[in-house]
Amino acid sequence: MTKLLEADLYEPIRKHFTKQGYRVNGEVHDCDLTAVKDDELIIVELKLLLNIDLLLQATRRLRLTDMVYIAIPKPKRMSRKRWNDVIHLVKRLEIGLIIVSFAGNRKSVEFKVHPEPFDRKSGKNRRKKAALIKEIEGRSADYNIGGSNKSKIMTAYKENCIQIACYLERLGQLSPKALAALGTGEKTPSILQKNYYKWFERVERGIYVISDQGKADLKDYPELVAYYSANLEQPGQ
Repeated sequence: MTKLLEADLYEPIRKHFTKQGYRVNGEVHDCDLTAVKDDELIIVELKLLLNIDLLLQATRRLRLTDMVYIAIPKPKRMSRKRWNDVIHLVKRLEIGLIIVSFAGNRKSVEFKVHPEPFDRKSGKNRRKKAALIKEIEGRSADYNIGGSNKSKIMTAYKENCIQIACYLERLGQLSPKALAALGTGEKTPSILQKNYYKWFERVERGIYVISDQGKADLKDYPELVAYYSANLEQPGQ
């Protein structure tokens, strides 16, 4: 198979704009492709891969015109999530995206995104933002190191489980209602029933104790055990 070159993207895009009545030129003042009609100037930057160099190149062209496109060959493999992220980034930069497909001798051009102002309000995901804030508020302190994605992460859910296990270890058998009254939260019944970490045992209906597994695992979280033990010792607990 013949190796694909950036120059191979030029001809199908040139033909497209020529059919639309534009005057098309290649390599003008470092611009890969320019298309002019009346007072409208379109600039297209060509690359075999969508990378930071291409995006930087495109944003520099925005100093010349609002109508800037980047053009790449159709990706062979890309997850839907990754592709959606690419589309979002391109829209946020207010540039266009052209995909060129090659099937034998046939070449086709597809405009995935057109340059237009980005609506920052519509770009916000309120549900995910609310979930993020809830997770932050559910953590008593910062027990994770940013960037250490291969290590075990302390989540609000896990911290809640540690809190319940700590109270059971200190106070003995308790009901979900009694634990919630101590401040373990509305998820207490669900956490005890699901018993994701195998830290709890039901001794009778509605009554739980900490398991041997729970006692052993609590030793891995001395800071949180100390924090929640101190909570129990505060007046009003």
